[in-house]
Amino acid sequence: MRAEVTNIIVAGLGGQGVLTASDILAKALARAGYDVKKSEIKGMSQRGGSVTSDVRFGRQVFSPMVPAGEADYLLVLDAAQVEVHRHMVRSGGVVIAPDAVDAGRLSSRKELNVALLGVLSVHLPVGEGDWLAVLRERFGPESFEANRAAFLHGRACDAPAHTSG
Repeated sequence: MRAEVTNIIVAGLGGQGVLTASDILAKALARAGYDVKKSEIKGMSQRGGSVTSDVRFGRQVFSPMVPAGEADYLLVLDAAQVEVHRHMVRSGGVVIAPDAVDAGRLSSRKELNVALLGVLSVHLPVGEGDWLAVLRERFGPESFEANRAAFLHGRACDAPAHTSG
């Protein structure tokens, strides 16, 4: 049985699109009818500093912060951030790292965040149409198609989503 609140942490380095990914995630979940709370820790968010965003959703969510050891999903945009944030993941939680997608199939490295959201999306109770609607709103006509392709690539990956022990 699924917990009443699902906890997700998106982590990476400044400039990788952590905040963009968490915004897209939160909007897709809200569009699907969930109560969503989001929190950001920008730290040294200029290019290269650690950035995390907590996203919690369910029927009713009271706090935006994911307690240590309770994340159901950890999505990292930089492989070096896996071990830095692993303590946040519950036993049996899912870790999605950059090796979950073939980055060579993306038209730009900037789309990695959206491709990894595609990987995450197959684990969440949000329809593909809701995801694509949010992507269209976020990116507009100039870059929607490339991000759509990246998202669908991630969704189609038979990805090595690692579980936390």
